[in-house]
Formats: sequence, C-alpha cells, structure tokens
Amino acid sequence: MSDKSPHKPQDEEIDLGQFFNAIGNLFEKLFSFIGKIFIGLFSALIFALKPLVNNFKLVAIVLMTTAILGFTIEKFKDPVYVSDMLVRPYYDSKYQLSNNVDYFNALISSENYKELSNIFEIDSLTTAKQLIGFEIEIGPETQNDLLKEYDDYIKSLDSTLAVEVAYEDFIENRDILAGSIFSIKAKATSNDIFPSLEKGFIKTFENEYSQKLKTRTDSIRAVKKLYYIEELRRVESLQETYMEIKKNESEKGEVKLGAEGFIPLVQEKTETKEFELFQEELKIRSSLRTLEEETLEEGEYYDILSSFEEVGTLEADIIDKYSLTFPTLALLVMIIVYSIFKTFKFIKEYE
Repeated sequence: MSDKSPHKPQDEEIDLGQFFNAIGNLFEKLFSFIGKIFIGLFSALIFALKPLVNNFKLVAIVLMTTAILGFTIEKFKDPVYVSDMLVRPYYDSKYQLSNNVDYFNALISSENYKELSNIFEIDSLTTAKQLIGFEIEIGPETQNDLLKEYDDYIKSLDSTLAVEVAYEDFIENRDILAGSIFSIKAKATSNDIFPSLEKGFIKTFENEYSQKLKTRTDSIRAVKKLYYIEELRRVESLQETYMEIKKNESEKGEVKLGAEGFIPLVQEKTETKEFELFQEELKIRSSLRTLEEETLEEGEYYDILSSFEEVGTLEADIIDKYSLTFPTLALLVMIIVYSIFKTFKFIKEYE
C-alpha cells in the first residue's frame, strides 16, 4: 500500500495533461475549420468578381446601355395609378365579390371594354380601356378580431380536431375569404377613373343568394322579436300581479291564529319572486337590444368603410423601375453565361 500511494498524483497529472491537450486539439481543429470556411467564401467572392474586373469595360458598357434603355422605357410608359376601397360585405356576398373581381380581370385581359363600360356605367369605351386590373385582399384586422375569428372556428370543429389546430397554424393557412373586411385595389392609367368604379362593386353585393339570405335572416329576427316581446309582456304581467298582492297585504293584512289556532298571532305573507322576475326582464331586454343592433348593423348588404380616392396615387413598385431592374438582370445573365462557359471548359479539359 505504501509503495503505490506516491504514484497517484503523478498519474493524475498525466491524465489532466492529456485532457487539456485533447481540448486544445479540438479548439485548434474548430478554428481551422472556421478559417477554411471564410477562406472558401472569400475565394468564391474573388472568383465571382474576377471576370467582372477582367472585362470591366464590357460590363460597364452593358450596364450603362441597359440602364439607359430602362430609363427610356420608364419615360414613355404610361403611368399606373392605384386606389383602394375597404368594404364589409354581409350575407355571404363576399364570395360573389371574389368571383366578380376575377371576372372583371378576365374582361380586361380579353379587352371586352364594352361589358366593362356597362358594368361600371362608364360613358365611353376609351375610359374603360384605362383599367389595368383589380386585386382583393383581407382588410386591416386587429389582434382581437383574429382571436375572435379563431375562437369561432374552433367552436365549429369537433373537440378532437380542435385540440390539433394551433392559433399560428390557423392564421397562416386561413383562406382570404375568412376575413370580414376586404381591401379592393384598382389599377388604371388614369388617376380620376376610380370614383366611377364604386357603382360596379355595389351591384356585386346585392345578388340573388344574398337577397334570399337577407330575407330569411330578417324573418328569423322578426320571429325572435315577437317571442321576446311576448315573454316581456308575460313577465310584466306577473310583476303587476305580485305588486298587487303586496299592495293588498300591506293595506289589509291577513291575520290568522298561529300554531293550530293558539296564540301568538302570526301574519302570513304570500311568497313572491320579484327579483327573479327582474332578472328575467333584464335578460329579455338585453336580447331585444342585441337583436335590434344586429338588424341595424346588417340592414344593408354591405358597408363601405373607405371609398376609392377621388385621385389615384402613382404606383411605386421596384419591379417597374426598369433603370434598375434591367442592369441587374443583365449582370445576372452575364454571370450565368460566364459560369456555364467555365463549367464546359472544366469538363472538356478534365482528365
């Protein structure tokens, strides 16, 4: 035992030395790997820039030519103006709205300006030819609107399926027609055509299906209103009856002998439920108020939250900046062509 004990610290020092050496080698390999990555990226960048530097004059001429060409096209191209309208359709007329937007775009593509002029009640075909297209998107929504929409969707599902639908997945995958407010964007080459387009969209909301649905909804609301009024009359009648009983008891009083005819005398009062009737009255009146609010809110087929502007704004899209996009595309084409030639040359000379 005494012979082996002096060797233990030396063995521990050897193990620690090997451990630190291993850590040092690991860090050395890691730094070497990171350095190779940076060297590779730098080499790739130099390889990509080398042909541009070697052919600087050609590249400069091509970029300058394409920029001048793009600028010229921008100057002679008709300007594009845009305008938005925010609408809230009722009675499922949003489906007809989506279909009509596609239909209007199809008429523009087929150059059926006569039909467009009839739909939007535009006086001349020349004005109709200024239309470029329409787009429909979900309008602005608050976080509360999204949460309410998600809650309504979850309630419509089976309990086993509702657990699997997360809020983020619902927001990401929901359809455009899931919203209640829609933004209609119109594009035209004229900036004063937009107010006249509103009439065409108004016709969209009042279609055969929405009329049938509104008639059915109004009938259901009328039946509910009659039921609530009848229930309110019944509650008020009971309240009047109980009040009359209380009044009679307070004026006359019914005095009887208590405990099988022996004294003391006890006055017995009729049991009433005024508080329960008052609560029921409040509930009925609240239901009536909610019904009236729904009738007023959805009394029309649509609500226009924001009309088309009188004067459209000039569209500023980076894709339409040809003085920038043309040189960029030309540079990409030159890089791709150079890479293809280098690849063919490498394959050809490969042994």
